[in-house]
Amino acid sequence: MKASPACRDWLLRTPVRLSDLGICLSIDLSLGACVIAVGPRSAAPVQVIELPMARGHQEQIAPLVQQALFDAQTKMADITRIGATVGPGSFTGLRVGLAFVRAFAMARGIECVGVSTLEVLAADAPSKGLVVTAIRSRSDLFYVQLYRDGTPATAPDVLGRDEIAARIMEIGGGDLVTLIGPEVGELLDLAPAATTLVRTHVSGLALHRKVTAATMGAKPRPLYMRAPDARTLAERQADG
Repeated sequence: MKASPACRDWLLRTPVRLSDLGICLSIDLSLGACVIAVGPRSAAPVQVIELPMARGHQEQIAPLVQQALFDAQTKMADITRIGATVGPGSFTGLRVGLAFVRAFAMARGIECVGVSTLEVLAADAPSKGLVVTAIRSRSDLFYVQLYRDGTPATAPDVLGRDEIAARIMEIGGGDLVTLIGPEVGELLDLAPAATTLVRTHVSGLALHRKVTAATMGAKPRPLYMRAPDARTLAERQADG
C-alpha cells in the first residue's frame, strides 16, 4: 500500500503540491476486493489499496478511504473528482461503492463518474490484438466484452460458452487473443492459443486511469445486465 518508485520519482520532480493538481479518488467494490486509488487527475495514482474482501464492504470503505488519503498526504478538500465501477459484479459491492461515491460527491459538490468493470479490466491487457474480458455471472454464463486494439469491439453482454467462442471467431480475425478476468481459465478451451490473465479484481492503476478519463454524464448507476438475485425490501414490495 505504498506509492510505487515511479510515483515517488514523479513527486520529487514535481515542484507543485498534489492539491494544486486536483485529486481524483477512485473506488472499486465490484469483484473480490476493495480497491482504492488516490492521485492527481493528470498523472499516476500516488496511493493504491487493493484489499481482498468477500464481505464487509459497508463497514470497511470509509476507514480505507481515510487511510488512503492519509497515506497519500492529501485531504478530502483536495478531491475534485470521485468515481467508482458500476459493474457488472457483486450486487452488494456495487451498491455500497456507488452509494458512497454519490454521497461523497453530493456533500462536497464535486464531479462523480462511473466506469464499467469490464472496461477497467481491459485496461490491464495488451493494447494490440483481441482482448476478451469476462466475469462469471452464474452457471455457464459470463459477463463479456471484447476489445480489439484497445477499442471496444462489442457492447457488454451476458453470454454462454458457445456464444463467447462464436464472438471470438467472428471478431478475432486471426489476431492474438488475451482472456482477462477472475475465472477466465475456464474459457481457455474456447481459444487454446490465447494468453490468460487471471485477475481477481481490477488494478488500482487501471481504475485511476479510467476514472480520471471518464466523461461526465448522469449520476452513475449499477450496471447489472440481468435481474439481480438479491433485491431490496422496497423492490420486493413493489413487485407484490
